[in-house]
Amino acid sequence: MSAPPFVDLDHNATTPICPAAAAAVVTAIGCGGNPSSVHRGGRAARRLVEDAREPVAALVGASPASVIFTSGGSEANALALLGCGRRRALVSAIEHPSVLAARDAERIGVDRRGIIDVDALADRLAASAEPAIVSVMLANNETGVLQPVAEIAAVARRHGALVHCDAAQAGGRIAVDVTALGVDYLTLSAHKLGGPTGVGALIVAADAPLQARVRGGGQERGRRAGTENVPGIAGFGAAAAACAAGLFDGERLRGLRDELEAGVQRLSSGTEIFGRGAPRLPNTSCLTMPGVASERQVIAFDMRGIAVSAGAACSSGKVGASHVLAAMGVADTTAMTAIRVSLGWSTTADDIARFLTAWAEISSGRAAAAAMASAA
Repeated sequence: MSAPPFVDLDHNATTPICPAAAAAVVTAIGCGGNPSSVHRGGRAARRLVEDAREPVAALVGASPASVIFTSGGSEANALALLGCGRRRALVSAIEHPSVLAARDAERIGVDRRGIIDVDALADRLAASAEPAIVSVMLANNETGVLQPVAEIAAVARRHGALVHCDAAQAGGRIAVDVTALGVDYLTLSAHKLGGPTGVGALIVAADAPLQARVRGGGQERGRRAGTENVPGIAGFGAAAAACAAGLFDGERLRGLRDELEAGVQRLSSGTEIFGRGAPRLPNTSCLTMPGVASERQVIAFDMRGIAVSAGAACSSGKVGASHVLAAMGVADTTAMTAIRVSLGWSTTADDIARFLTAWAEISSGRAAAAAMASAA
């Protein structure tokens, strides 16, 4: 008897590549050619890159000329924060590690729902006349909580600050319009929206300053040197087009996510769902299993063929206390029982049913004990 299919409920780490993107990658690999070469092979590669630039830009209401392709979201974040020319930086306390580690920055707190304190940001900006850059993500990778980026940008503008928004988790999953947000820089990541890993983009407003961090070639209009990842970029473009055509059905995912949360609360009355009182991505739930450590839950679910995450999944497999939950005022003892469940375009109702069955077994203590014995 064959094992049941693997259930991926960790789409915020990476969502499976969609068929259109996979096909585009294969086609681009067969093309060959360096997009900086002027011969036939180079021109064919250049066409693939430029053809992909259009749907990536369109996904967020930007112009193709504003798109800089990078190796991923982390590089795009660093390019904005280090290339903007501003010495002073202010970021929310719940940003992705690639933002927090990019440079020294003043951190602005969030409330218990995980939403930035806009008044505190305004006060901090007013405390110094030094030109600054403000970086606030659109959707949190652990809780799915959405930030009031347009309001933040308006506050920043009044103080002469530039604004960067990490939209890696939001792009393709909810409507994103860079003009409506009012930001100067916006980050996207292909593998979060059904494209391949190893490619991302920074969207840069026409009048926003940007100094290249990688130099040595004229690629990307001189803003990011290095031969472009043609297969990755082609896949990125195809995934962006698929998202625009409805790859991520937000209402369907919201229904599945709500079914999951309701089921968990029926099974575990003490479960907390973080950010539930705030606007959230339709696919994300960060919730606790009282009495069972996060790491043990991940192991126990994996033993049942289900992938979930203990917080962010960008730290070489490390499981530690969540800086996001800590910033929200969650006690360490509670945070260390939290997992993140994130749905995607391939998630089905059967996946949710299997998760709830596994949750019932693990929360009862039997599976948790088995997982602990196996890991010992």
